[in-house]
Amino acid sequence: MTVVHEPPRAPSGNATGTPVGDVAWARVTRFDDDSHPGRPRILFIGQAESTHAHAWIDLLADADLNVRMFAVPGGVPPDSWEVRTYVSTPTSQRLDNRTRRRLYPAGRLARAPKRAYARLVSSDRAVEQRWLSQVIREWKPNIVHTLGLDPAGEFYFDTRKEYGLETVAAWIAQTRGGSDLALARHDEARASRLAAVLRASDCILSDNAVNFQIAREMGVRSEQLSPIGTVPGTGGVDIDALHSYACGRPSSRSVVLWPKAYECPWSKALPVFQALVTHWDRLPPCELHLLAMEPETRMWFHSLPAHIRQACRIEDRIPRHEVLQLMGRARVMLAPSLVDGTPNSMFEAMATGALPILSPLDTIRPLVRDASNVLFARNLYPDEIGDALVRAMHDDVLVDSAAERNLALVRQLADRSAIRPRVVGLYESLVTGRLS
Repeated sequence: MTVVHEPPRAPSGNATGTPVGDVAWARVTRFDDDSHPGRPRILFIGQAESTHAHAWIDLLADADLNVRMFAVPGGVPPDSWEVRTYVSTPTSQRLDNRTRRRLYPAGRLARAPKRAYARLVSSDRAVEQRWLSQVIREWKPNIVHTLGLDPAGEFYFDTRKEYGLETVAAWIAQTRGGSDLALARHDEARASRLAAVLRASDCILSDNAVNFQIAREMGVRSEQLSPIGTVPGTGGVDIDALHSYACGRPSSRSVVLWPKAYECPWSKALPVFQALVTHWDRLPPCELHLLAMEPETRMWFHSLPAHIRQACRIEDRIPRHEVLQLMGRARVMLAPSLVDGTPNSMFEAMATGALPILSPLDTIRPLVRDASNVLFARNLYPDEIGDALVRAMHDDVLVDSAAERNLALVRQLADRSAIRPRVVGLYESLVTGRLS
């Protein structure tokens, strides 16, 4: 299939660009021109609609590095995110040719009759992999960084092998929290596949030490593990900016924020609903905000007693700044889970003063203390979740003292300003061959 790019169109607004959003990438006038000629090139591969991916890549906004992203099929980045991106998802939406290249021509989709549209918008993995190989051959990145093993790492692994790209660039394989490996390692076929992906990479990044342990069990050499240790998957948080959202002492707040109120393999919503039903009478007046709800969870929510539903505010997905505003008003951040890495929501809660209720997972327990930094509650145990909620909503001394301890702790664990130079140094060392 021939790769078709959008024809040039007149730029809108200031050609030099006014920064949009939280991070100011240099506004470009031509997609193919490097911002820093002669400096290292890094090609990220991952889900371009992911705010986690944006946060990690934005670590390099002020670095003297050339950065682009190849979006695996599934999503398109927002216009405000100005990192140059190859979009492999079939879409008819208009894209800025200065910051986007598309694989599938938009005009063809827009003119398609309804009966043919479904066929045209379906992606073709072989075509997309061929385009990725073309991008790598033409742009010649020094580093390819895959954001997560599924789908990005596996997508690149297959492309690399099919098109003989093994020696073109150093490969950083970043694992995502616990979801990449925690369950897959027990499936012989999946474990064998992921082990091959990990062993083929030059450097493995993770936000938790458990993933490093699993990788070693899969045959990864110790020298492949990141020399900068574990790093939050978003690159950390801007602690001072987050702390500015905090509204008064946590003990004065009455909001419970449940940021992931959905069903998935990694966390379950029904035990939380059961905890609300059985423990509601022991809770003081409060306001619950349930975010990212999907249809299955929403159906069960509507089965709750009316007096509980009346105290709840439910949302699908809301802009990040609105989430942070809610976090700054929250007394409790509720996030029980079955599988996780080091959750970004935990760091955000610590920076804004909300008390996290988390599950005592192997990836989390080494970092925090129960009844000191967090309250632990296993995801499948409604009584544990309910008891933790009751204590968090009544114990003013705990929530206020935990907020003070957590502000100091999050500076140790996830300070973005301290993580940035470590990450930039890692890229530089890979380019110069001094990885140690």
